[in-house]
Amino acid sequence: MSLRQQLLAAAAAVTMTGVTMTGLAASAQAQTKIEWWHAMGGELGEKVEEIATNFNASQSEYEIDAVYKGNYTETMTGAIAAFRAGQQPEIVQVFEVGTATMMAAEGAIYPVYQLMNDSGLEWDPEAYLPSVVGYYTDTQGNMLSMPFNSSTPVLYYNKKVFEEAGLDPDTAPSTWQEMGEAAKKIVDSGAATCGFTTGWQSWVQIENFSALHNVPIGTQANGFGGLDTELTINSDLHVKHIQQLADWQADGIFKYGGRQSDSAPLFYSGECAMYMNSSAAYAGVTGNVDFPFGVSMLPYWEGVEGAPQNSIIGGATLWVLAGHEEEDYKGVAQFFSYLSSPEVQADWHQFTGYLPVTEAAYELSQEQGFYEENPGTDTSIKQMTLNDPTDNSKGLRFGNFVQIRDIINEELETVWSGGKTAQQGLDDAVRRGNELLRQFEDDNS
Repeated sequence: MSLRQQLLAAAAAVTMTGVTMTGLAASAQAQTKIEWWHAMGGELGEKVEEIATNFNASQSEYEIDAVYKGNYTETMTGAIAAFRAGQQPEIVQVFEVGTATMMAAEGAIYPVYQLMNDSGLEWDPEAYLPSVVGYYTDTQGNMLSMPFNSSTPVLYYNKKVFEEAGLDPDTAPSTWQEMGEAAKKIVDSGAATCGFTTGWQSWVQIENFSALHNVPIGTQANGFGGLDTELTINSDLHVKHIQQLADWQADGIFKYGGRQSDSAPLFYSGECAMYMNSSAAYAGVTGNVDFPFGVSMLPYWEGVEGAPQNSIIGGATLWVLAGHEEEDYKGVAQFFSYLSSPEVQADWHQFTGYLPVTEAAYELSQEQGFYEENPGTDTSIKQMTLNDPTDNSKGLRFGNFVQIRDIINEELETVWSGGKTAQQGLDDAVRRGNELLRQFEDDNS
């Protein structure tokens, strides 16, 4: 049984009361408790607890119970199992590559735009940054889930190494042509043994690369337009880019360090002069390096029409699950209004390095002098809002994309090792990925 079928079966088994907010009001004798399952551990988890505690203290009708459920996969899997048992939380945090799965589960979710409209609370969907919420809207532009922890990749660079190599320490390469030249100069000078590395290679070098150059990752508006989609990451531009990285890898200019953030130590140690990874890695960089560093936008290939367009996000959003009572959803709506307030969003953004989800939170951070005191922390926002998102730069909406990312990683690793050309590797990634897309389509049609 597919995940969509599991959720729909569960939805049929759960007593549906009040999803349109027309049921009986809950008893006023006690606070209405609302469960929020999340995947934020460590300091981030403590911050989530703080947000819940502050909301609870701000009013007396509702109590948010923030419950850590493990990593993203564990949290989503746990919520699905709970739904099947009729014990699902009101809110669950789901990572961005789970969006297609959640969307396919019609009847099991309560879309955020409908929730907020039904609540009667003042709510303006235009207040949210289009490049953030675009990932989580349907083809009519309706917001399906509430953006929470959103990030985008940026370029970190070692200013000390730049200076030692005779480069301007206050200016990072803006194009891939400049990136190659700067990296070669750094290695040739002996200032560092590696020009650059990257984290999350599929997210940065395929997904965001595509968005920044305004080229599709797949058909049907990157999956937003339907399930009958096919990958297109073996285009001439993709092949050119990956082959160039492979050539630089062979020359020692680029160094592959792992699929996720495994490459971070290469930058922390000074071995690699430049490092592409999440804007939310800012705190990690700050806490682990003993040299001055800068933050800049991702490079793009000069001469590609439409580049640079805008980058896309990673992270997660908050989904509302069906099957609860009217009063629960009133509390969820009130909590989402609180969570979207400029003060809460600015505090979350400044503490974590994640993007603020509203323009007002960004402006408040400016007024508070945060970006002036922490240079480069607004790079992600500027990069996300370079241009209005297009079908190619809104995000992606592919089923089974967690597994497809694994396939992309496998094929890229074979290219880096010299086992395949970029054309062969990307052709194979498309073929294998399309098989999973057909499987998802069959399971959800």
